[in-house]
Amino acid sequence: MTGPAVSRRGLLTGVLGLGALGALSGCSARTFFGGPEATMRYWNLYAGGDGVIMQEMLDGYRAAHPDVSLEDVTLEWGEPYYTKLAMAGAGQRAPDVSALHLARLGGYAPAGLLDPFDDELLAEVGIREEDFPPELWRRSQHDGRMFAIPFDTHPFVLYYNLDVCREIGLLDANDELRPPEGPAAVIEAFTAAREVTGSHGLAVETVGANCITPWRLWYTLYRQLDGELLTPDLQASAVDDDKALEALDFMRQITESGGAAREMDINGSVAIFGNGQAGFHMNGEWELTTFRTTGVPFSMARFPKVFDTDVAQADSHVFVLPHQSDRSDREHQRQIYEFIAYMLRESAAWGASGHIPAYQPVATSQEFLSMRPQALYSSVAQDVQLDPPVWFGGSASLLWIEFGSAFSSVLTGRATPREGLDGAKRALQRLLDTPDPTR
Repeated sequence: MTGPAVSRRGLLTGVLGLGALGALSGCSARTFFGGPEATMRYWNLYAGGDGVIMQEMLDGYRAAHPDVSLEDVTLEWGEPYYTKLAMAGAGQRAPDVSALHLARLGGYAPAGLLDPFDDELLAEVGIREEDFPPELWRRSQHDGRMFAIPFDTHPFVLYYNLDVCREIGLLDANDELRPPEGPAAVIEAFTAAREVTGSHGLAVETVGANCITPWRLWYTLYRQLDGELLTPDLQASAVDDDKALEALDFMRQITESGGAAREMDINGSVAIFGNGQAGFHMNGEWELTTFRTTGVPFSMARFPKVFDTDVAQADSHVFVLPHQSDRSDREHQRQIYEFIAYMLRESAAWGASGHIPAYQPVATSQEFLSMRPQALYSSVAQDVQLDPPVWFGGSASLLWIEFGSAFSSVLTGRATPREGLDGAKRALQRLLDTPDPTR
């Protein structure tokens, strides 16, 4: 398989492009990056249903802290956000605090694009290791220093239509899914749902530009088989062909059985489940607010146990400190840390978006546990399967796009599982051979 080339030249092109933008639009860029009156600047990438909730939380912070001038900027999700964040850190124009996907940390902390957190200030504002899932806390470190504070977990989950699943006998007395287990039972559930809807059993993204669901589906299945992607030193491929092919064979069966359409893009999959034409949908939990607006009768569950476990691919939004040349103003830094602590304490509101709060005093509170369907899948936060911490991994990364393209062909029937795996392995080797463009 081929994919976008990665090169230092490409990154420098991005640097120069951003620099040109600043030179051409001085006043606009000044406002964009924060005017001189801004006391604290916060960048994020929340533009969907969670973006509305984020704005409500920021309004709450401003009301509680009228002495702080908080400027927030929401940038385009995905690679545009990460390019701007990297360039801001490299160009001494970084905000005081920003959002990041935890699986992207491997491309930012080692490159000096982030500043480490101060342990004393963390303690002063009450941010403690014991209040977070151990794996998220561990992955938030680099060279023994904290470079991220986990805000949430957002896993790959299973949505299900209540009416359809009731008719095929998969709901218990509480209208909660009795999840099918094993490859045959899961396929049978999808094909039975198709018989009820008359159109689709499972609605899932299989094609499209930057198609990434095939990666999330395969990595979930591969990790259920305890497969490793890279060697412990992250320098070489560790793909286990037998496990990788077992996962791909199952993916092929999903479409070959008629349980899911061979070709469906992400918007189509969301629309079809949202209008009641499918019994199941696989996606991140962030579509919860979307489906509530459609009125479709639905609930959500952890991704089913197809193989040995029910672990699932996930990522985590975190707070980071983009690199600034001077963070010596202790009171200003305390203000930033207190902002993060406030957002953690109030993160039950964030849970309304579908995201699982990382801060355990909230995640285990009655307020959050009373939320449905969030509490039905929130236990997966203890079993997160993040990408390996490499520069080309993480949400919307080259790893997702390259593997997504290779495995899309398996779902559509254009490639055999063997051909799809060979393409993915070639892409992985190409990424491993490419110098880290951030260093």
